[in-house]
Amino acid sequence: MDLKVLATGLAIGLGAIGPGVGVGLVALGALQGIARNPEVAGEIRTNMLLAIAFAEAIAIYSLVVALLIAFVL
Repeated sequence: MDLKVLATGLAIGLGAIGPGVGVGLVALGALQGIARNPEVAGEIRTNMLLAIAFAEAIAIYSLVVALLIAFVL
């Protein structure tokens, strides 16, 4: 097997684990916060979406690295 293919798979695979876990933890905290205090659901939802966007940006960075490995190196 070509090492470039292995490196590409590892880059995107390992780079997606962290954001995946992070999004799950953010959603867990947001849902628990909304369950405890439903009056501030709008503010919690806004902050949750912002945190999810930051976490997903890391996954996009790992995708860029994987594409660079696959097509440039």
